[in-house]
Amino acid sequence: MSSLHPETRAVHLPRPVIEGSRPISMPIYQTSGFVFDDPAVFADGMGRPDGAYVYGRLSNPTVRALEEAVAGLEGGVAAVATGSGMGAINSVLLALVSPGDHVVAQGPLYGGTAHALADLSERFGVAVTYVPEADPAAVRAAVRPSTRLLYLETIANPMTQVADLPGMCATAREAGVVTVVDNTFASPVLCRPIEHGADVVVHSATKYLSGHTDVLGGVAVFASEELHRTVWSYALGLGATPDPFAAWLTLRGMQTLPLRMERHCANTRVLATRLAEHPAVSAVHWPGLPTHPSHELAAKLLPDFGGVFSFDLAGGRGAGEEFMRRVRLALLAPSLGGVETLILHPATTSHRSLDADALAAAGIGEGTVRVAVGIEHSEDLWADFRQALDGLAGLDGA
Repeated sequence: MSSLHPETRAVHLPRPVIEGSRPISMPIYQTSGFVFDDPAVFADGMGRPDGAYVYGRLSNPTVRALEEAVAGLEGGVAAVATGSGMGAINSVLLALVSPGDHVVAQGPLYGGTAHALADLSERFGVAVTYVPEADPAAVRAAVRPSTRLLYLETIANPMTQVADLPGMCATAREAGVVTVVDNTFASPVLCRPIEHGADVVVHSATKYLSGHTDVLGGVAVFASEELHRTVWSYALGLGATPDPFAAWLTLRGMQTLPLRMERHCANTRVLATRLAEHPAVSAVHWPGLPTHPSHELAAKLLPDFGGVFSFDLAGGRGAGEEFMRRVRLALLAPSLGGVETLILHPATTSHRSLDADALAAAGIGEGTVRVAVGIEHSEDLWADFRQALDGLAGLDGA
């Protein structure tokens, strides 16, 4: 190297080789590609998800560590990490569904997923039949020869209905249909859908997995190598690969996932229980409450009931807007799963793509507020909510 010109030496920096030890934390491999001494190894790595690292869109050590970590938590054989939750969802849908196919889906769904299915229907003639989340008989009745997927959410957004995963997955398997479950709201701490018969599990890693509102990411986990390879190959062409730094942030966040989920759930129990008793609130939607239609199923399926819930204000949309203006500690913002408590108005944000009839069918009202509960002290959160609610007394219906 000493004989090279400075311009050349500035490009070809030394690459340290670690021997006799290993890092405690997974390093960030912030490189777009990798150098080979053997052309055969280079060629082999281009065609396998578990081959040598070749190019960042195909594989990266930090990204693969994330994939292996989430697959391990979910009990899957392999995973594909993506740049966002919708990247994972669309990679799975587009890889496994073709024009003219049929999808059976739980209704209602997260707005982004509903939009993706509507787009498949409009542009490619993919038929979609919506069924209740806990009705295996409805799945059996909906299945056709062209049915390829059953799509479910462990805990639905935003009304927190809980899917009958054992019953729905078993029915799909009997019909030879692949089951995909969005497990974002539960996380692997509360539920592992593959254990209940799911074939694919998707996550918005932006939420509980990373847990700090500082990264976008998604992951799809597979129960079989065949499904994994199919989606991996498609995701490469789609260009859904995450950045190594985002993968590293997610890995770092996952180390505290069980601790955070315990606090999210405990805080949610305090808020949901007290809100249910407040005169300004007409209904609270959280499966941990005995009044929730999914409570009995959730108690059998989950060790706890999650950190997201919704509630309806008696004063309707005006009360909802005023409540969101009055809170001081909770933040009016999208997303969920971070350490901060976030609130939003589903009808005009997360589910804005639904028309009035679809919103009504989903149980989302003009006065519905969704709360993604953080890890703050529960009494501080309740004091904030109570002062905001008490300020609604002058509104009609409150």
